[in-house]
Amino acid sequence: MPATDAAAKGVKLERYASGGAMLLRRVASGKIVSASSHLLFRATVLATLALVFLFTFHYPSLLSRSLSLSGGGAGSGGSGMMHASHRSLLMSSSSSASAAYGGAAWEKEVRRSAKPRRDGGITVLVTGAAGFVGTHCSLALRARGDGVLGLDNFNSYYDPELKRARQRLLADRGVLVLDADINDGLLLEKLFDLVAFTHVLHLAAQAGVRYAMEAPQTYVASNVAGLVSVFEVAAKHADPQPAIVWASSSSVYGLNTDAPFSEEHRTDRPASLYAATKKAGEAIAHTYNHIYGLSITGLRFFTVYGPWGRPDMAYFFFTRSIVAGEPITMFRAADGADARRDFTYIDDVVKGCLGALDTAGKSTGSKSGKKSGPAPLRVYNLGNTSPVPVTRMVAILEKLLGKKANKRIVTMPSNGDVPFTHANVSHAAHDFGYRPTTSLDAGLRHFVDWFVNYYKLDIKIAKGTRADKPSSKKKKAATTSASS
Repeated sequence: MPATDAAAKGVKLERYASGGAMLLRRVASGKIVSASSHLLFRATVLATLALVFLFTFHYPSLLSRSLSLSGGGAGSGGSGMMHASHRSLLMSSSSSASAAYGGAAWEKEVRRSAKPRRDGGITVLVTGAAGFVGTHCSLALRARGDGVLGLDNFNSYYDPELKRARQRLLADRGVLVLDADINDGLLLEKLFDLVAFTHVLHLAAQAGVRYAMEAPQTYVASNVAGLVSVFEVAAKHADPQPAIVWASSSSVYGLNTDAPFSEEHRTDRPASLYAATKKAGEAIAHTYNHIYGLSITGLRFFTVYGPWGRPDMAYFFFTRSIVAGEPITMFRAADGADARRDFTYIDDVVKGCLGALDTAGKSTGSKSGKKSGPAPLRVYNLGNTSPVPVTRMVAILEKLLGKKANKRIVTMPSNGDVPFTHANVSHAAHDFGYRPTTSLDAGLRHFVDWFVNYYKLDIKIAKGTRADKPSSKKKKAATTSASS
């Protein structure tokens, strides 16, 4: 074989070998890239699942649909907080009540409940109807012959069975309460298509001052997004537009030290997220009144109490603890003064709510977006005008129950509570005759009577507690100490 041929073959073999090596390298490289791609894909999936898990854990209110609009938030809550699940801001129409409700029979029931029974009666959609204030207002409206349709999501902020019991009470009086959420805009539109509501009494809210530190998202979902949901349907879908009366709170006064609290006082220093959401609601109300001509009235409730009340309120869980022989925690201000509250009996608050409805004035907007002129925009205090030390409230409960409380006195923590509340109700008195008449002694007796009966307790309620209003001298002393 010539040397040149051998050399040529050697070159070819070298090329083949080199080419084979290159091919092997390419194949190996391709496998490595493919394997890396699979690993990257799997890592991405795992990372995504981890993020979803973490997001669900930290922000459940944005992903689950299990709760959080309490009916009848009124006044600051107590320390007996109940655990709550959360309801999504972004509601799925396929799983919401708007998809579940419908049909001829359902529509007939809705219209029946909403139909007035008296000449000149109003037709009211009550949100939070199975809540404390919502139940009492619905009963009062029904008793005078107005049409009432209720809405409540029966969340677990406190015992849902108490809300179901209120629902049964309303059903016995002919008031239908739908199990639904105010963030379900499609359902609200469906209801306004069925019924020409003249008024909306919007009481649904996430209540409680201290619970806002545990579940802040629920307050935004209910007190801000939920309020906007109601305003949106009323402004853009209802024809004609209803007048709206809604529950703000005395908590908006926050760190205000001027007393008694007046609607003219500053409300730009909220002491809790709950208060901030209610203050935001008042600003949102101004916007919808200005742009869309909605007639809107906000009511600032002051520590509402009474039968069928909220278990998270101090008077309620204090009663429960005294009966059970468990200790109660009472707060004092940093200066050593007792915490004082303007306790307002539920019947007085109901009169204020109905007065606000009756004098609300008409909305001036339309579905087209045009308004014929300015519409009423109002805000009122609904309180008792007589702040009382919490220690006195406990003393009344002790006397009624015939049992001493095991008291634990601590300094009030910086968790949203304020040292005192004191309402000036002169505007409400002038505009719709609001005049509270129930003393704390009489109101707590009514509550304890209900408490013992509802929970079927074998307790003989003490007789002889005062049922009259406190004397003017004592009333003046309470007011003076609250102002200090």
